[in-house]
Amino acid sequence: MPLSQTAADIRIGIDLGGTKIAAVAMRRDGTVCAERRRPTPRGSYRNTLTAIAQIVGELETAANCAGARIGIGVPGAVSALTGSIKNANSEWLNGRDLHHDLVQLLGRPVRLANDADCFAMSEAQDGAGAGKATVFGVILGTGCGGGIVIDGKLLSGRNAIAGEWGHNPLPWPDISAEAGELPGPECYCGRSGCIETFLSGPGFAARHKQLFGHSLAPEQIVARARQGDCDCRWSFERYIDRLARATATVINILDPDCIILGGGMSNISELVTAVPPLWPGYVFSDRVDTDLSVARHGDASGVRGAAWLWPAS
Repeated sequence: MPLSQTAADIRIGIDLGGTKIAAVAMRRDGTVCAERRRPTPRGSYRNTLTAIAQIVGELETAANCAGARIGIGVPGAVSALTGSIKNANSEWLNGRDLHHDLVQLLGRPVRLANDADCFAMSEAQDGAGAGKATVFGVILGTGCGGGIVIDGKLLSGRNAIAGEWGHNPLPWPDISAEAGELPGPECYCGRSGCIETFLSGPGFAARHKQLFGHSLAPEQIVARARQGDCDCRWSFERYIDRLARATATVINILDPDCIILGGGMSNISELVTAVPPLWPGYVFSDRVDTDLSVARHGDASGVRGAAWLWPAS
């Protein structure tokens, strides 16, 4: 098959994470024909650009194409004011015009989006949200990201922060001292009591240690809760209620057809069954028909969503 014809059929998606770069070459029908993964050159912007260029070359060789369209998910957002990356936990990207530099380096158009936006796009296209008009994708991992897809189109927002639910205050806070919800833990964003400080994996573990003095990983807390440990059960039940409150606020504002969970905390099977029954207590409606599900593509959703930044046609 001629290279130009193959290139039109192939999209390359890259998930530029803080510790690893994952990438795929994907056909129009969503099948992956090649993939690569390598450590992120932490702290070096120049080496990050070089690594991306090398991965693109390797994927095009493996897919037998040249000039493939490229989408990249980044751990931050593109500033509407400067065009540079902002809010990235990979700090060496902040203040850099990543889009311009990649276009120059790769010699073709490149599309960038927040990694949580890519997650939502993937699940809306051919994942757990396929066929749904409004999809809200939630990442419960080291942070709490979110993305919105409406009628198959990513909603970025005027300030490129649509879906950033994690840096809003935890709603309907428990004022008791033992809950620790007011004023809440300090967040790296400079405020206190952000949803992320409670619902991220590290936040969940930190809240348990703060109250009970035990340093346990999130999966250990959940495992012990299932075995009947009272302290862990208290922390786990509080986590479920906090997730219900936080997602109920999303429903009150956006009223999506579905909310899809991703990230390490989404592997907790009880979340999709225990959270929806709590919604009626918080959602401003006489019934709540919103679907809550786990990502169909799991860890691959981010990189697939980056490829889906380019339409199939």
